This record gives sequence, C-alpha cells and structure tokens, in this order.
Amino acid sequence: MEIKGLTFGSITIDGKEYAKDVVIDRGRVKKRKKKASKKYKEEFGGHTPLTTEENIPWRCKVLVIGSGHNGALPIEENVIREAKDREIELKVFDTPDAVDYLKKLKKSDIRETNAVLHLTC
Repeated sequence: MEIKGLTFGSITIDGKEYAKDVVIDRGRVKKRKKKASKKYKEEFGGHTPLTTEENIPWRCKVLVIGSGHNGALPIEENVIREAKDREIELKVFDTPDAVDYLKKLKKSDIRETNAVLHLTC
C-alpha cells in the first residue's frame, strides 16, 4: 500500500485519489460510511463523530485514527472502550501524522493495522 498526495480534503492511495474520508481494512481502501454517526453531529459541535455505529475495521491488532488535519474529528468514548475490550491498540493522530505512521510500517505490520482517516478539519 502506497500513500501519497495527502492534502486538505484528499489523499492518494495506490495511485487512486479519494476526496472523502477513507477506511483502510487489511490493505483495502474504501470510503468511510458515516451516515450512522450523522445523528450525533449536533452533540459534537457540528462535526460528525466516529462512533461504534459505523463499520469500523476491528479485525486488526492496531487501529489508527487520523482525526483530521487539525485533529477536529470527535471520537465517541464507545470507540475507545470497544478497542480496549477487543484488545486492539488504538492510535489517534492528526491525519498527516497518521499517514506518516502508516507509511513507516513494515509490510508485515500493514496486514495487522487498519485505519480510519478523516481528510478535512
């Protein structure tokens, strides 16, 4: 997996540009489906939070969350609790640092690491 071209609002992974938040699940990239979390938007100051109601890629040893360029993605406490209950190491960074972390992984670690990357705020 090769990550390049991170800018505010877009990221390029394996030569394909994504203009929406992405989920990386065992090396596969897909759009983050945050519809289930939108109902909590007002509770979190107008930002759609990351909640356990979304399809979070739990099948991993490490889950990386890129919380936006300014770290503004709210993360519901249940996400943190669920990771702990599943014995998944949760790493939360602003998105540029999350991408740097992912880029430095060894190939063997990539298969054990999933991510949710917020591409704006």
